[in-house]
Formats: sequence, C-alpha cells, structure tokens
Amino acid sequence: MKFYIISFLASVLIFGCKDISTENSDYTYFGGEIINPKNNHVTLYSPETGYDTLFLDKQNRFLKKLETFKPGLFSFMHGGEYQLVLLEPSDSIMLRLNTIDFDESLVFTGLGSKKNNYLIKTFLENEIEIKKRNTFCRMSPEELESYLDSTKKIKLEELNSFLDKKPFSDLFKSIAEANIDYNYYYYKEIYPFGYYGNHQLAHYKDLPQDFYDYRKEIDYGLDHLSEYPTYNQFMLAHFNNLALTDYYDNVADYHETFDRQSLDYNLEKLRLIDSLVTSEKVKNYLLKINTREFVYNSTDTNEASLVLNSYFEKTTNEKDKKDIDRLLAVLNNLRPGKDLPNAELLDFNGEAVMLNNLISKPTVIYFWSSNNDLIFKNSHYRTKRLKAKFPQVEFIAININNDDKKHWKSTLQNSKFPTQNEYQFKDKSTSNILAINSIYTVILVDDDGKIVTSRGSLFNKDFENEIQTLVSR
Repeated sequence: MKFYIISFLASVLIFGCKDISTENSDYTYFGGEIINPKNNHVTLYSPETGYDTLFLDKQNRFLKKLETFKPGLFSFMHGGEYQLVLLEPSDSIMLRLNTIDFDESLVFTGLGSKKNNYLIKTFLENEIEIKKRNTFCRMSPEELESYLDSTKKIKLEELNSFLDKKPFSDLFKSIAEANIDYNYYYYKEIYPFGYYGNHQLAHYKDLPQDFYDYRKEIDYGLDHLSEYPTYNQFMLAHFNNLALTDYYDNVADYHETFDRQSLDYNLEKLRLIDSLVTSEKVKNYLLKINTREFVYNSTDTNEASLVLNSYFEKTTNEKDKKDIDRLLAVLNNLRPGKDLPNAELLDFNGEAVMLNNLISKPTVIYFWSSNNDLIFKNSHYRTKRLKAKFPQVEFIAININNDDKKHWKSTLQNSKFPTQNEYQFKDKSTSNILAINSIYTVILVDDDGKIVTSRGSLFNKDFENEIQTLVSR
C-alpha cells in the first residue's frame, strides 16, 4: 500500500501538481492513472459541456484542466465502464484505478478527493445492498420498515461524523444526503412488486397507511442529480408505483394479473412524470426511458404510436426525439418475417465478415459484454447446453464492448470458451441497426435469414420451446 501511495504521489508530481496547487486556485484539475487500460483514452462527460476525450500518455496517465464549468457530477468512462466524480472550483483530483476491478480499485487523491472517496464508498455499499433486494421483498411491511429505518439512521450518523471532520460544500452535502434518502425510498417503491408479485399486486393497497408517508419529502426538481443513479433509479421505480392507482381503479380488475405493458398504465406513467417532475433534465430522462422500454417491448404498432405521440407532446429534448425515432425505424425492420439487417463483424482472427453470410440454417444470435461477467459466463454455459440439445441450430455470439479489439478476445481465452462463432461489431455504431438494447437481447432467424423473433431471452423458461418452433418451421 505504501508503495502505491508513493508511486502515485510521484506521478502527481510528474503531472505538475506543484503548479496545480499554486498557479491559480480558480482552476480545477482532473487526472489520474489507469492500470491495465483497455484503450488509449478516458472520456469525461457532463450535461453542460458534453463529451471530452482525454488521451493517456505512455505511462497510462491523463490530465484535464477545467477553467470555466458548472460544478457538479461528471461521468468518466473507460473501456465500457464508467463512474462519477464531483468536480468543484479549486479541486485538484487524481484517480487511480485498475480495470480488472474498476469500481473496487478506484481511489482519489488530492484536493477534493475526500468527498469523492466517500461517494465511491457509498456506491459500493449500495451495490452490495441491492443484491439483497429479493430478501427485502420477502420481509413483512413492518419488518422492512424497521430494517430500512435503522439502516438509514446508521448511514446518516456516519455522514454527519464525516461532515464534522472538515467543511464541505452545500452541493456535496445535498448529494450525500440524497444518496441516503432516495436509496431508502427506492426499496419502498419496489417493495409491492416483489412482495405481492404480478398475480396479487392489487394488494399493494393493503400496505400500512403510513408506508409511503415519506413521499411528501420527495423533491422532483433536483437538477444537479439528473446524472445520479440513486436518484434516477428511485424516480423510475416511483412512477412505476404511482401509476398503479389508476391501473387498478380504472383499467384492471382487482384479481387480474398485472400487465406491465398495459397501454393505459404506461400512458399514465408519462402523464404523472409530466405533471410532477419540475426538473426539465430529469423529466426528459424519465420520459425517454419509459417510452423506449414500452416501444422496445411492444408488439402492437397502434399502441406504440399512442405512447410515442404522448412522449413527443411532453419531452423538450430534440436529440431524444430523434433517438426514439431512429429506434422505432430500427424496430420496424426487426419485426417477424423481415430480413435480418446486415452488419459488418470481425471474427476472432480479425477478419471482416457480413452477418448475413453466416446464416445458412436456423440461427440464434445473442450478445455479451465483459463488463457483466456473470451474464457473459451464464450465456455461454447456457448456449453450450442448447447446442448439444439442438445440433441443427447455429449459435452466434456478438460482443458489444466499447473498447479496443483485444480485450474481448482475452476475456474469451481466459474463460476457456471456444472462439468459433464469436464476433464483435467492426464499428460500434453498427449495433444500432439491430437495436441492441441490452446484453439480454436474442434474435432468432430461420435458414432463409428471416426474423422469427427479436425479443428472445436465453434465460426465459420458454426459450427452448421457441427454438423448437424455429427448428420445426
């Protein structure tokens, strides 16, 4: 540990941190060192300034001087992964991370490092906690409230102890407090969906009368949290929950199974978002995510059009409108019976090949990323079993990593998976023509290259039946 600290301090001096601290305190500096880099740059992003590419030097270090900017949360990305850093005037923040354990290895030093090390610590704690989500949803409402109240109390005490050590800005305090509050609120919003399930969700009305009393504390206008995952995931869950009232009052019978794709339910979500959220950035984000999810999963073009019309009436983000329009056009080209769109791929040896040229028999096309190790391995283990059961079917895996052309290969080799029928998009933008919404996307095509479905899932209990139908065509 001492070696790393000394080494890092040396690298700071090489960057000229002596000058940083004395040259002009009005400037802000952000830099650092990437261990085991996946490409030659770090991308810095904020909603106000957009994207900025920071290239690594021969020692895999980078540095950025910010002269005029709006203080707040910035995203920095490398090799398909990202994290947040809070940048304020006079900060001189250096990071060090190892891409093998991106989040876990991340450490900040320099002026402004303490607040950021606190935020990454709480992020990792939230990541551990969210894995207990299913456990929370098995608790009774009273047990959950007791657990969340005690946990929130401990976290607030830890934060207050941290704030007592030195002065921090109101901006940092707001972010740190919101992280605790909205994480607490999030578990209450998702609770009825897990506790009652889709078949008995109408019983959410049986929750204790004061279960959602905290809602009077919700701030729908936190512009500075528009990029903050804790706030955004709460907001998405919150409107999923709020729309249940109209759904069970006016749409579904009390004993009906909950339908997440209900047209009325989704239109109500958009209406509520538009009427309650006062931050334009947050509102546009929530409208876009909910619309995109509905359109992506919809099989009814008329219903999709109604949701789109509602969305276009409410959003003020012209870029988002164009993105949704492009998605709709792509999805129309992926409907059953259409020819599979062509895409240029690279095979494991770096040779270019067209996707359509790989189709000569019933084929399953699935996608993976090394940024999600569990899904990567599970999908490959799953297809190994399916290959044995359906030898007449071809299985094509396409990597969607946004990094260099070597990392995906080492991921396969280190996991000892066969490299045959493994590909990567030659140009990342090509993935857009297949509407790759997530690594869970699976496309089934027949031996003529006609799409059977673009909504498959390797882990769906009915997926083998879908393959059997594909083979029997």
